[in-house]
Amino acid sequence: MTTSLKETVGRYGIWSAELRSEDPERRGELDEAAAELEELGYGALWLGGNSTADHAAPLIGATRRIVVGTSIQNVWQQGAARTAASFAEVETAHPRRFALGLGVSHGPLVEGYSRPYTAMTGYLDELDKAGVPAGRRVLAALGPKMLRLSRDRAAGAVPYLGTPEHTARAREILGEAPLLAPEFKVVLEADPARARETARAYLARYLGLPNYTDNFLRLGFSEDDIAGGGSDRLVDAVFAWGDEDRIRERVTAFHEAGADHVALQVVTPATGDTLPRQEWRRLAALLG
Repeated sequence: MTTSLKETVGRYGIWSAELRSEDPERRGELDEAAAELEELGYGALWLGGNSTADHAAPLIGATRRIVVGTSIQNVWQQGAARTAASFAEVETAHPRRFALGLGVSHGPLVEGYSRPYTAMTGYLDELDKAGVPAGRRVLAALGPKMLRLSRDRAAGAVPYLGTPEHTARAREILGEAPLLAPEFKVVLEADPARARETARAYLARYLGLPNYTDNFLRLGFSEDDIAGGGSDRLVDAVFAWGDEDRIRERVTAFHEAGADHVALQVVTPATGDTLPRQEWRRLAALLG
């Protein structure tokens, strides 16, 4: 019997845009970091940005068991035929080690953005024809329609920038069987002012994207919460910060709301492509 994606990713993973670097001079550093994350007990690595199987393949090759997924691959920028071919290459070399995470991105970021739900269903049709199994793909779903599509035509959903309340709603739509693996941001800082400053600086990039802001409004946040860089209420909902007990409690809240797996993104004041390896170690230790 084939092991499902839900059974292989474990309870915790790491979400990282830095691990998808295309700089060949960093290949050794990235592979070493991936191997350490596996040893630390994380069950999956989720590559941020418009990542593809080509970004995942070297990390899979540098590790023994950890699942590597895209979070997400932009369906507007990567053709389905090439996606299917890349999937087949990785799957042949490393069976059941790759998860194809797909998303429709955001209107302000994509020229000609139109009818995203239709674009996703058409993309999935092409993947079906090319033999990419539904059980190895997940969707970056926030709203009810995309969550239902994640249930019906994928292995589940990988929502980004959500809350435990969103996770509970998503689980209700998905039902029990599909994978629900929300991303959640962590600032390993106990001082409220410093933690919120770091969080707010990172959150700013998302507050002009309607897919996220519409989701916040559905969750009961107001326009005032979204304005001005985000209210403390909003920041505290979408980031974990504080002492170890508080961070552990915030992560646990996602599991209690119905998440199978939480993709943890460490956010620091550092800029650039620096890997937060010390923070990943601290996070692994506090999660046990």
